[in-house]
Amino acid sequence: MEPKKVLVGMSGGTDSSVACIELMQQGYQVVGVTMVMWTKESDGLTPTYVKEAQQLAAALGIPHYVLDVSEQFRNCVVDNFMSEYMCGRTPNPCVQCNMHIKMKYLLEEADRLGCDYVATGHYAQVLRHNATFYIAKGFDVRKDQSYFLWGLKQDVLSRLLLPLGGMTKDEVRSVAMQHGFVSVAQKPESQDICFVEGDYRDFLRAHKPDIDVVVGKGDFINPDGKVLGKHKGYPFYTIGQRKGLEIALGVPAYVLQINAEKNQIMIGDKNQLLTSDMYIRDCYFPSCSSLSDNEVLLIKIRYKSMPVQGYLVEWSDTHAHIRFTAPVEALTPGQSAVLYRNECVVGGGIIYSHSCL
Repeated sequence: MEPKKVLVGMSGGTDSSVACIELMQQGYQVVGVTMVMWTKESDGLTPTYVKEAQQLAAALGIPHYVLDVSEQFRNCVVDNFMSEYMCGRTPNPCVQCNMHIKMKYLLEEADRLGCDYVATGHYAQVLRHNATFYIAKGFDVRKDQSYFLWGLKQDVLSRLLLPLGGMTKDEVRSVAMQHGFVSVAQKPESQDICFVEGDYRDFLRAHKPDIDVVVGKGDFINPDGKVLGKHKGYPFYTIGQRKGLEIALGVPAYVLQINAEKNQIMIGDKNQLLTSDMYIRDCYFPSCSSLSDNEVLLIKIRYKSMPVQGYLVEWSDTHAHIRFTAPVEALTPGQSAVLYRNECVVGGGIIYSHSCL
């Protein structure tokens, strides 16, 4: 029987390279593809990571293709990134990319090339319970990327292979070394947002040159509405921010709320960041029938935050109301909230509102 064919997204980095090696060792017929998602208008050259992926594919003896989705990426992910900040929210572009760009076009290319599966170097797992597929945490807790994959639907999960889900980063580097890819094994970690170098505020100014004119300075206010001073413009702040406020109140101040319509930033004490309830939109629950309104779940409200406990008060295919078992701090509209039952992702959505204590 001819081996199953899998299309692997190759970035030229350690993780995707070892994903190819692992799948080849498991008997799959591997095809590599590198997606060009972000290019500067002035580049005009083949990106370095594409050349590196091509060299790796040649060394592994596998076919390699280049797929330019930069226009789609810019229109979907980058434009959303900027518009969310212009609405006073704090986006997570990696979630948007995985849902609407990376997996979508990987599957389309897989179909074009006659591949049965697609694979990436994410540190997460795909589990199947009864007839439903779920994303689950990766074995390496320091690298787990299940948070970014909560929105993947069944048509993607049923064809998705994540060969690094049961491995640690150290093991991945070791595999690369064992196969002679020393420089690949020693590559540094990639940055969080691929298209932003440095501070996102500089990116906004570069791509919206009139932002300081259109938005301009606004008022810092306290929870009673009293004006405390001036800020640089609401897109340059995020909920929970303390540093860089450039206002002296004699006590530490934190961003509590952002009002884009009035260009106001509410600041106050840290304990005023505490929240009892959360509302999320654009939800996805792999199996609504498996959920109940009294089950305590683990919830991540930011990628790097520790999970907190909470339960669903009500939910639908589009919205959900979640209540925490203990108050949580600095809920940020625009970020993803991901719900876990043990290691398994049972749902997620985009935070849009909350109830303060």
